Amino acid sequence: MRALWPGRPYPRGATHDGKGVNFAVFSRVATRVEVCLFDPKDHTREIDRFNLPEVSGHTWHGYVPGLEVGTLYGLRVHGPYAPNEGHRCNPHKLLVDPHAKALWGEVDFRHPVTGYRPGGDDADLKIDDRDSAAGVPKGVVVSDDFDWSGDEPPDTPWRQTVIYEIHVRGFTKLHPEIPERLRGTYAGLAHPAAIAHLRHLEVEGKAVREVRDGVYWYRAA
Repeated sequence: MRALWPGRPYPRGATHDGKGVNFAVFSRVATRVEVCLFDPKDHTREIDRFNLPEVSGHTWHGYVPGLEVGTLYGLRVHGPYAPNEGHRCNPHKLLVDPHAKALWGEVDFRHPVTGYRPGGDDADLKIDDRDSAAGVPKGVVVSDDFDWSGDEPPDTPWRQTVIYEIHVRGFTKLHPEIPERLRGTYAGLAHPAAIAHLRHLEVEGKAVREVRDGVYWYRAA
């Protein structure tokens, strides 16, 4: 039987600390929350399941010592199935952790992934008890470790600071020199072509200061 400790209610999601994983899931109506683990070589095969043992302020939590980075997991929430009241707890359906830092797989609608059986005017009011795990993406436990050695803040005075607002997806999607596979991503924004374009705007030193709610903001002139 897998060892399970009380853990902490924060941060939410799956947090690896080098020795194990803390799970924390928020729900106001749940009566029980299960974490399901899946085979990394076959993400449709469940290999373990356990209840989160503690609840603090509507956050269910538990810590699993020895659980490693790369673990695939999903959630099952027990509680009321009352669509007319806005509650659709259905433990037959695997849920994606809303705080997952990475996902494995895609939604496969060939499997019963909805909480009800489609069809009919009142279909969404009737619970579907078929398991959906095979067609649902899985959360991935990742490491938050990062070597910050040598990193220093820019220490730029506010009077010389320019806050430049940009729509990441729109900017990278329309830039012809950014590789197509990077368009629409943060990696695309970090591409040399994107950086060169921002430098070409010469926003340095050409800023207009505004005061909003007592805060100084700088925008390109």
